[in-house]
Amino acid sequence: MIIPEHKQCILSDSRNEIHSELNLDPQALAEISQVLAQSMEDHSPITLTLFDQVKDKEIRGIVMRVDQKLQQIKLRTSDDGWEWVEMVDVIGAFT
Repeated sequence: MIIPEHKQCILSDSRNEIHSELNLDPQALAEISQVLAQSMEDHSPITLTLFDQVKDKEIRGIVMRVDQKLQQIKLRTSDDGWEWVEMVDVIGAFT
């Protein structure tokens, strides 16, 4: 039997191991940063490609905030919908 705290710790550790293998090159990071900044500046919609163990997924929206401390991006996905995206999950960004 696994208590919830241990389960979360195990899942977190395995997720970090996977992400440690996903090191993006500096050019890719610069391109992602540029797309994020452009979306935040002129409120243009972008598409983020997010890592997933089974299949990468895409999410479309407008960047409203980038929280460097929490390493998250606040994305407005619809008129009344928001989603926080973990920066470590972002593997691509385009307009």
